[in-house]
Amino acid sequence: MGSELRIPYEDHDGVRELIDCCRYALEGISLAFDRWNEQYVKGPGLYLAVVTGPSIERFADPMGRNEWPVDRCRAVCLDLQNFFETAGDVARSQDGAVVVSVDGVVQRQMVRFTDLMPGERDDLAPQRAEYEDWMGSRHMSALDTSRRPNVVATLTLSEETGRVSVFENGAMETVERRELGGEWNVEGY
Repeated sequence: MGSELRIPYEDHDGVRELIDCCRYALEGISLAFDRWNEQYVKGPGLYLAVVTGPSIERFADPMGRNEWPVDRCRAVCLDLQNFFETAGDVARSQDGAVVVSVDGVVQRQMVRFTDLMPGERDDLAPQRAEYEDWMGSRHMSALDTSRRPNVVATLTLSEETGRVSVFENGAMETVERRELGGEWNVEGY
């Protein structure tokens, strides 16, 4: 099959809306936590991946008993308040990446994405951003995973600082907590 038959999910309006919904949920979780400035306090942290295709098993491993509660919230955009509340609970209690398909359905099993192998890198989009000093393993994984062909975007909420980052095709957009919400963030942490 040629590339003319490929659906450009990264530019699809519905997928852009899905990514925005995920981003705003992470921003809301960050802004709702008010203890970021306390020493030795770990805040909520989350890693989301928006993917295409039937499976990610080739580059992901299950994270044991870490699961998204699909009985409580099965899709991102159907009930945003429910997604926000569920994501907040998961961000405080689970570990691993939450996998969301481009139609907004959330996978039950949370995963650990495997590192890119040297041979794989040749077939992937070039990495546009280097690792930053603030990045932990979750953010480095999100940057690398965003380069995979059937990953549209990855998003992270830093449990140390409340920073929200979106990674797409090896590029990164990151917003520190004090800048989240723009003029609406009167606290400006």
